[in-house]
Amino acid sequence: MNLIKVMLVSVILLLGVGCSTKGKIAIYDKPALYWYDQIIKEVKNQDLEKADDYFTSLSSEHVESPLLQTSMLILANAHMQNEEYILANFYLDEYIKRYGDRKNSEYAKFLKIKANFDSFSHPNRNQQLLLDTITRTKEFKKDYPDSQYLPMVNTILVKLKLANLQTTQQIASLYKRLDKPKAVKIYEKKIANSTVKNANMIKPQVPWYRAWFE
Repeated sequence: MNLIKVMLVSVILLLGVGCSTKGKIAIYDKPALYWYDQIIKEVKNQDLEKADDYFTSLSSEHVESPLLQTSMLILANAHMQNEEYILANFYLDEYIKRYGDRKNSEYAKFLKIKANFDSFSHPNRNQQLLLDTITRTKEFKKDYPDSQYLPMVNTILVKLKLANLQTTQQIASLYKRLDKPKAVKIYEKKIANSTVKNANMIKPQVPWYRAWFE
């Protein structure tokens, strides 16, 4: 359902066509402030589906409105709090694409890192996203060395590296059981090169019904 909403909002933004999702909003030709107020109202009501619909109307009827910029960040944060990370990333990507100078991008790029980090309920099931987020986090540190968000970014980076180390160890262990010495050697080299290899890491407890598949 979230993917459908992302695609729908994306098409509306690209085409600039004023329409409503599933006919839920039968109001047209309103000032930008009207749509913005409705977005805020529905976010407060925790009805993010309606808030997304109102954003579609705002972006369709007022393509150049400065309220779009604020609305995207509000909706990104709201979807993050609701653990809807795909939609959160959609709004952040749109924000960066539209308003992506260095100053404006800092907060949005930080939120993308945090959204991806918060989405890792099972990091070993999406190692590529984990690696991509590590890369994005390192880039953020390089681009914004004096950022106010740097303490949180550093903490996230350490936790991501620990998660990646654990995943690499699990893969190496799997190849050992499968008697694949060449693959074992590759992953043991990655472990040896890890900057957190000597960390006193407490491994997460995996429920027995998941342990069979992890």
